[in-house]
Amino acid sequence: QVQLVESGGGLVQAGGSLRLSCAASGRTVSSLAMGWFRQAPGKEREFVATITWSGSSTYYADSVKGRFTISRDNAKNTVSLQMNSLEPEDTAVYYCARSHSRATTALEYEYDYWGQGTQVTVSS
Repeated sequence: QVQLVESGGGLVQAGGSLRLSCAASGRTVSSLAMGWFRQAPGKEREFVATITWSGSSTYYADSVKGRFTISRDNAKNTVSLQMNSLEPEDTAVYYCARSHSRATTALEYEYDYWGQGTQVTVSS
């Protein structure tokens, strides 16, 4: 089993920044891609960003491209999401997840382990 725990969520004003962290434990395979998803009230969960094990490849949703940066520290078993220029539309519960594959993917069904989520609220 793989356990993922997100942290770093909170309240921030529009235009501000926030950094989320995901701590992983218990996994036996360390070469798989990781990703971030989010879900706003009344909306379906959507893809945000993904990164390969080595960090050599990343992919972002168009809505966050240029504002968010995903990174990972394999020695510490952590994946981070740096969020800049936050907008009210970014308000959501953010989830960390591990992919079935080594390549980056935006497809939700490709991810097998999920964290419980951390709330991010952006005010006007």
